[in-house]
Amino acid sequence: MDRTYLIKPELDEDYPVIDYGKGVYLFDISGKRYLDASSGAVTANIGHGVEEINEAMMDQAKKVSFVYRSQFTSVAAEKLAEKIALSTPGDLNWSFFVNSGSEATETAMKIAIQHWQEKGRPLKTKILSRWVSYHGITIGALSMSGHPGRRSRFVPLLADFPVVSPPYCYRCPFNKEPKSCGYECAKELDVAFRRIGPESIAGFIAEPIVGAAGGAITPPKDYYRIIKEICEKHDILFIADEVMTGFGRTGTMLACEHWGIVPDLVSLGKGMGAGYAPIAATLVTERVMEPIKKGSKVIMSGHTLSANPQSSAVALAVLEYLEKNNVIEDVEAKGTYLKNSLKKLKTLFPFIGDIRGKGLLIGIEFVGNPKTKQSFPRELNVTERVVKMAKDVGLLLYPATAGEDGKSGDAIIISPPLTITKREIEELVRLFTSALTKVQEELETKGVKTEW
Repeated sequence: MDRTYLIKPELDEDYPVIDYGKGVYLFDISGKRYLDASSGAVTANIGHGVEEINEAMMDQAKKVSFVYRSQFTSVAAEKLAEKIALSTPGDLNWSFFVNSGSEATETAMKIAIQHWQEKGRPLKTKILSRWVSYHGITIGALSMSGHPGRRSRFVPLLADFPVVSPPYCYRCPFNKEPKSCGYECAKELDVAFRRIGPESIAGFIAEPIVGAAGGAITPPKDYYRIIKEICEKHDILFIADEVMTGFGRTGTMLACEHWGIVPDLVSLGKGMGAGYAPIAATLVTERVMEPIKKGSKVIMSGHTLSANPQSSAVALAVLEYLEKNNVIEDVEAKGTYLKNSLKKLKTLFPFIGDIRGKGLLIGIEFVGNPKTKQSFPRELNVTERVVKMAKDVGLLLYPATAGEDGKSGDAIIISPPLTITKREIEELVRLFTSALTKVQEELETKGVKTEW
């Protein structure tokens, strides 16, 4: 092919052409094998080429793939909504199906605002969020995102929703230690609510574990309990963005379960369809739905392909696969084994600054000086080097940003399919070691110190 007609992420990049996938591996048309240590974009939760999912897809396609939600419902969509209600904590009993995580977080924003309108409080329209966060690429979702790199081109169009600091213990914004910090990063939210005025705030959105914007930043144990208490004190809804963490990624169905809280709304995506079909969802509690049920009886949102039976059947099959094979139950042990294996690399590669995360969502931050935590100079493009070198040796990693400002640091996410085996984890670590060795050699040829 002399030219391409497809707009790719980087227009002048020569991407390999994928042929097929099986389990944790992908194969391009030249026959090269890649261990998918990122599940694509933290999406392929049960791996590639699972026959049961393919069969469910075909079975539904033989019946009907599309109906418009304003005209019909379907058995697949009804069963999926019921399965999710029974699989998630508390009374998150209502599902609004959409097609992507960005749509799911934006729908959560709209439902939160509508909830207060239906209660006769139309001034509550703001959705606050944290810096070093990412909630999606549509304008509403990007307004909620504290991701400087992804906001920069569109700032004039965006609302100023990010207002508070993230629970970034490795680089505490208050220069405190986790054991004695007093959770100032959480309590900062109370100050923000009072400054802005809770009468104008509909909700607060946060990723339980920060993904692309921070490389799996994971808060200490009481953080979300305090956040939820502050939201309830000011009569503000808490929205958990579980697009990346939901469906078992951290070892529980929702990552919020680690902190013992039930959000008012939840956005899901990525692992929900596990890459087999585009689907996402906004989950809503009975409390949030109640005034809408008594009022307009209509959620003012929707997309042409929302709740289509084809994607719904796939997501239902994914949930059933997770349950039947006890996949989520094994995630914590696999994640511990992987994280411990990665921590051993810190002695070989001192530029590994921090290793964090839960389950099989693990972030690694790279630093130019591990003692001071100073980031590498931006022009070295360390994240890009690591990702490229890993791909060269047959390992796929997910790039992330890091640093106090959310853009000057380097990080990657390791998030293999939840079905990965111990042997495959060991192969992942070997390939990662090989890639880091090559990166270290490259940096040293540029005169960059990588040992201390």
